[in-house]
Amino acid sequence: MEGVELDIVIVGGGIAGLTTSLGLHRLGIRSLVLESSDTMRNTGFPITAYTNAWKALDAVGIGDSIRQHHQRLQGSVITSTITGLQTSKATFAKIKGKHGGHEIRCVQRQLLLETLAKELPSGTIRYSSKVVSIEESGFYKLVHLADGTILKTKVLIGCDGVNSVVAKWLQFKKPAFTRRSAIRGCVDFKSGHSFGDRFMLFFGKGFRSGFLPCDGNTVYWFLSWTHSSQENADKEREMGDDPAKMKQFVLHKLGKIPDEVRAVIENNDLDRIILSPLRYRHPWELVWGNISKGNVCVAGDAFHPMTPEIGQGGCAALEDGVVLARCLGEALLKEPSGATKERADQIEREEYKQIEAGLKKYADERKWRSIQLITTAYMVGYIQQGYGLFVDFLRDKILASYVPRMVMKMADFDCGKLN
Repeated sequence: MEGVELDIVIVGGGIAGLTTSLGLHRLGIRSLVLESSDTMRNTGFPITAYTNAWKALDAVGIGDSIRQHHQRLQGSVITSTITGLQTSKATFAKIKGKHGGHEIRCVQRQLLLETLAKELPSGTIRYSSKVVSIEESGFYKLVHLADGTILKTKVLIGCDGVNSVVAKWLQFKKPAFTRRSAIRGCVDFKSGHSFGDRFMLFFGKGFRSGFLPCDGNTVYWFLSWTHSSQENADKEREMGDDPAKMKQFVLHKLGKIPDEVRAVIENNDLDRIILSPLRYRHPWELVWGNISKGNVCVAGDAFHPMTPEIGQGGCAALEDGVVLARCLGEALLKEPSGATKERADQIEREEYKQIEAGLKKYADERKWRSIQLITTAYMVGYIQQGYGLFVDFLRDKILASYVPRMVMKMADFDCGKLN
């Protein structure tokens, strides 16, 4: 396939990549998605899909398909494991935003990816396609794959995660570590669980934990914490190879918890528990960096990796996909002005300028939204997982009821339609 010429190449078959591709498909524009794995990704844990995520899913036409598999969460209960008392209780229906009521569901990532992929034309996703380098060739980019294939494309979009090759080409630095880590798990109860439609959150000394039902049988959970010292951080990271130690670490951190919560951890299969250090991109990199450059841009975690405290990583990736498809569609569906068929080079130049303008419009639209999400997530995590009497007082007495509303405020966003 050396030298194959394409209109749009999307690197990465995750949430951002498939949403962008589907958005373009809805506008009648074909793209090729390069996925490094051999098959559709079957790893990764559920995402908390807030109101803004459902706006995006509806925009690409799969919202109702996803809704029917996941129950709507009606409220949250926050408990301090230090005092054993509830510090906050919220009913989502009572928290109104400028775009109406809030909709929150815990969505299975694999089902979301499969639904996105099924809506795409056959052959859109090319598996076992790892990008190793990128080079310029006039108005095109040459994408070099590990198998020796070279693809020539008018537009290159990087949706290839925190270790993005495309982000590196745009001269972004590697995402920074936060001195915080997370353990995640997911449990299927054959006879059902007792969580109902509640989102349960627990806070203790330096940690935050949550339990969210996806449906009547499945519960997703997480625990994130701040490393008290570098020595402890090194010891705790050693758990990464031993899920049994992770499970015991979580139970020890949570201490005295309700039986229904303890049952979730104890019933979790060891092969469905994972530990990961938390990384994020410094907000000022988005102020000064190149979110887009010429006919290249990034989306999703390649663009704005963030900590999980406000649950907006996957939601923001969905927003990116819709906005990027819309801006790129406006550019590609517009006839080049002042060009004639006899002047092919003039047509190419004009088309390149339109693509560049479209990607810049996308970058301008997403920049400050992404900075706001990254900054809010980091600060909420810092407060919720901090140490000390003052931080405990601030978290439990002053911010306990404010933080859920701030999280909802970040979710009160509409990325708009495709056209």
